[in-house]
Amino acid sequence: MNLDKLQTWLQEQNLDLAYISNPITIAYFTGYEMEPHERIFSLVAFKDADPFVFTPALNVEEAKASEWDGDVYGYLDSENPWALIADHIRQRTHEFSKWAIEKDDLSVAHFQFLHEQFADADFNGDVSPFIQRIRLYKTPAEIEKLKGAGEEADFAFKIGFDAIRTGVTERSIAGQIDYQLKLQKGVMHESFETIVQAGANAANPHLGPTMNKIQPNQLVLFDLGTMHEGYASDSSRTVAYGEPSAKQREIYEVNREAQQAAIEAAKPGITAEELDSVARDIITKAGYGEYFIHRLGHGIGKNVHEYPSIVQGNDLVIEEGMCFSIEPGIYIPGFAGVRIEDCGVVTKDGFQPFTHTDKALKILPLKD
Repeated sequence: MNLDKLQTWLQEQNLDLAYISNPITIAYFTGYEMEPHERIFSLVAFKDADPFVFTPALNVEEAKASEWDGDVYGYLDSENPWALIADHIRQRTHEFSKWAIEKDDLSVAHFQFLHEQFADADFNGDVSPFIQRIRLYKTPAEIEKLKGAGEEADFAFKIGFDAIRTGVTERSIAGQIDYQLKLQKGVMHESFETIVQAGANAANPHLGPTMNKIQPNQLVLFDLGTMHEGYASDSSRTVAYGEPSAKQREIYEVNREAQQAAIEAAKPGITAEELDSVARDIITKAGYGEYFIHRLGHGIGKNVHEYPSIVQGNDLVIEEGMCFSIEPGIYIPGFAGVRIEDCGVVTKDGFQPFTHTDKALKILPLKD
């Protein structure tokens, strides 16, 4: 159990309790997931007492009906949640002087409210690195959910490719993808805003879909993902609408070669920076190094971007069970952008992608 690992960590670190504030982290430990918006949602774990979940009163029954089988406490909007949390902690234990908090998540305002309730406590413990480490290795059950999200992404690509025609906007295509995911697959949440970018727009990787209209003989970049049973997919493909130019073909093939080489090199024992270099060296030798402007990849799981970062300067050794993206890109301002991305899991034999949409350059016929 992940909560057992957290309790053991508290004991090893000589810390009394951990205040978990990130909803995704709470879901990871409890199986209960919700978005509190401006309200307070937390998990409090102790080194030698039972944990509890604290939610708005609106969500108490939902939390009790979830996978979580521990105590759930709630608060009304008219009540002071911090005073109630403090009361529940004091009822649980007499040891609450040494705290661990999620320093990657807890806001300054919420920290100050906690500190007002426990003025003499030490809040220097940081549970965030520990959470990163235990989430780094996915279980077989988690991998199956990631595969399910990957299948939904493959379906989304097909919808997007079929929707391309002259004069249709990037936003219209993105909207059709999102609608058909809901209609045909029951997907209620994308893992991030569906991105469709045509022509020069694709040279700005995070621009998002605009009212730009698709024109003949452009490269069109798709970057999309879904949430499947609480786990994310994230994948990119670039297609040609109409006959591509020699330059468009060249940057596509260089990028495809770099991505495939990195997939083949992603095995236990290689470091994150060495893996980044496999793809980066190919793109650089082809003369496009200055246009590869981001890391090779990022971890994936309950969040679309997780630890680790597959990037220059990271000497983390890749091991079996790690899941991350491999996504080199070439972005030439004013001309075009190409990105090909798959997330996958590292096995003892190599890298198994979660998405399987063909990566040979797809040339779509012109449609009015």
